[in-house]
Amino acid sequence: MTIIIHKSDHFEGDVEAKMGATNEKEMTLEGGFMMPHANSFGHTFRNYDAESERQEGVENFYRRNHIYQTVDFVRKMREEYGKLKRVEMSIWECCELLNEVVDESDPDLDEPQIEHLLQTAEAIRKDYPNEDWLHLAGLIHDLGKVLLLPIFGGLPQWAVVGDTYPVGCRFDESIVHHKYFMENSDYNNPAYNTKYGIYSEKCGLNNVLMSWGHDDYMYLVAKENKTTLPSAALFIIRYHSFYALHREGAYEHLMNDEDVENLKWLNIFNKYDLYSKSKVRVDVEKVKPYYLSLIEKYFPAKLKW
Repeated sequence: MTIIIHKSDHFEGDVEAKMGATNEKEMTLEGGFMMPHANSFGHTFRNYDAESERQEGVENFYRRNHIYQTVDFVRKMREEYGKLKRVEMSIWECCELLNEVVDESDPDLDEPQIEHLLQTAEAIRKDYPNEDWLHLAGLIHDLGKVLLLPIFGGLPQWAVVGDTYPVGCRFDESIVHHKYFMENSDYNNPAYNTKYGIYSEKCGLNNVLMSWGHDDYMYLVAKENKTTLPSAALFIIRYHSFYALHREGAYEHLMNDEDVENLKWLNIFNKYDLYSKSKVRVDVEKVKPYYLSLIEKYFPAKLKW
């Protein structure tokens, strides 16, 4: 099935150029989406040094994440979870499970994840009404966080959430709390600690092992269940936590031409993923019929997880 991605005016040029400061507290994207300057705790977004009640926990999370995310660990997780033999359920049923999940790595939000999914999707829907695939990507991008729940294996937070990055090559210094990689067993391995490591120039991110977590898991679920979402949506799902790439420009030497094109959409998506986090509630029952129609369009009724 061929899906045509409509390139709206928003797509041309850097989205940053379309932002205008409206006052000291918020900015607006063209279309009306209000971007707050402060997160739920009164700090700037993704400020990992801010003194808050969550700061110490977030740093401890990244210490464990950076120590244990190795090539061997990632390969083991991809092999185990790629079998998709744990449970069968619909996309919406999985969304509802996220009411039980709070992301310990996120310095900006402590609300249940279902709130974040709907905030993201609805903000995108307002500004990109014709890109229904992008609305659905907003809804499902974090569904892989169900890995934290017992029926999905009950993985520890460090193996599910947080920023993602390639393993099998040098850990870029732009990765948050980079200092803790020195305790990773791959750090001093000459096969893994060079610029390219086990990869080659422009090999394509699809051929790169990413640290294991909800991003890669949801990508595997969508792909293996034969979704008809376009490649840009799958790219968003798989790399939305890859901040070293889409915020810092690291690892661009591993990207191929398709990655470059898809990154344009990820850069658009990321603004909504990050800045839609707020205490504003979404009327779930009101928007549910719309998202159920999108799920039916792009996914089978039941998925293997």
